[in-house]
Amino acid sequence: MDVLIAGAGPTGLMLAYELALAGVDVTVLERLDARIEQTKGGSLQARTAEVLEMRGLLGPIQARELPREQVGGHFAGLPVPLDASPWNTRHQYPISVPQWIVEEELERAAVARGVRVRRGVEVSAVSPDSDGVTVTAGAETFRARYLVACDGAHSTVRKLLDAPFPGRAGTFRAVLTDVRLSSVSDEVPASVGHFSTMTKHAGDYWGMLVPVGEGKYRFTFGRDGVASPDETQSALTVLYGSETRVGEVLSSSEFGDATRQLESYRYGRILVAGDAAHIHPPFGGQGLNLGVQDAFNLGWKLAAAVRGTAELLDTYQEERHPVAARVLRHTAAQRVFALPGPSEDVVELREIFTDLMRLPDTNRYLAGMMSGLDAPDRIPDFELITDDGPTWLSTLLHPGRGLLLDFADRTWPAGWSDRVDVVRAKPDGEHDALLIRPDGLLCWSGGKDVATALTKWFGGA
Repeated sequence: MDVLIAGAGPTGLMLAYELALAGVDVTVLERLDARIEQTKGGSLQARTAEVLEMRGLLGPIQARELPREQVGGHFAGLPVPLDASPWNTRHQYPISVPQWIVEEELERAAVARGVRVRRGVEVSAVSPDSDGVTVTAGAETFRARYLVACDGAHSTVRKLLDAPFPGRAGTFRAVLTDVRLSSVSDEVPASVGHFSTMTKHAGDYWGMLVPVGEGKYRFTFGRDGVASPDETQSALTVLYGSETRVGEVLSSSEFGDATRQLESYRYGRILVAGDAAHIHPPFGGQGLNLGVQDAFNLGWKLAAAVRGTAELLDTYQEERHPVAARVLRHTAAQRVFALPGPSEDVVELREIFTDLMRLPDTNRYLAGMMSGLDAPDRIPDFELITDDGPTWLSTLLHPGRGLLLDFADRTWPAGWSDRVDVVRAKPDGEHDALLIRPDGLLCWSGGKDVATALTKWFGGA
């Protein structure tokens, strides 16, 4: 077997799809017997939507999107929507979709590519060596050339490695629960709006009730001290009135705001991605998106290592570790603004920062940071006229290969046709040629050194 993946969440399944697309033999091990249909990770940020669009995976997910106002994202719940339009994206607004739907669609696509998903199989031991990794899971032993830990914030693989996970403990515990309501008050929202309009504070409680379709609601709440799922009705009563009654609790879990990050994302033949590599406060809906983007960066690089065409795995650490570190910083900053019961000084700081968010440059900066659209070397999706007719750049990236866009009908070095597609397009008046990595990032834009760029990112000819 080429690659074992621990964890069938969005990160693990996105990685499995990427590897299978490149012809890699993949098995995913998941400790749970069945997927939990809990509304965690309730939205896709713009960059994640672009990532999924580059593989033709967005359509089935977006078809199951929940009704939502066409309004931008938020920073710390402050009442100024973030405007992503200056970043030239086709996806200016977050897409409201429960995490389990994302998982379901990614698994369907991965299995169609030959990925095996084994459920009810929990990893209990890992033994890496110079040639691969032996994994004990359940009553079975698996052998693969690489293991990737995508098994979440409480990662078993990370603990088995005894990998340093520095950071700081959380300051609160809160509850995420899916419920059906037997009755509702006028305070209960009928649709999803901007985050700042959805949050409520009353008594000792803060919370947010969000309709998620089929008569269900996602209720997130906390209070001074530590909240527990047993308080669901009490919190609803305080925040939404006595007329709002729980009919059925579908699922409940607790979460906090601990902040930690692995020092290294690679331990020989074992790599780590998603929440297994980094945890942070939940402000701004970053977790699912950060993990999917980890997988998108790692997938084609790990496939190249398996095939022996290029050694790029160290660049995974170089490129993704700083991204997560930045998320840890800005979610910690948001905690200052977003936590209930702020001091008078924080109230004044909120007012000043809200005014700053109304300035176009500030709003653009925050929108790019929160959506992931400010990713270095990102190329916005755009329309092209090719020899085969009009198309989108994202469509040309569906195969998961490198892409050399030729706007000048040039002659290119031979030797990379098994890894890089050359597509001739009508001149755009700006570029001579563009070399684009499988993850949609620009790695060369004209000049005479294309062979150097091809060798660096795709191996020798």
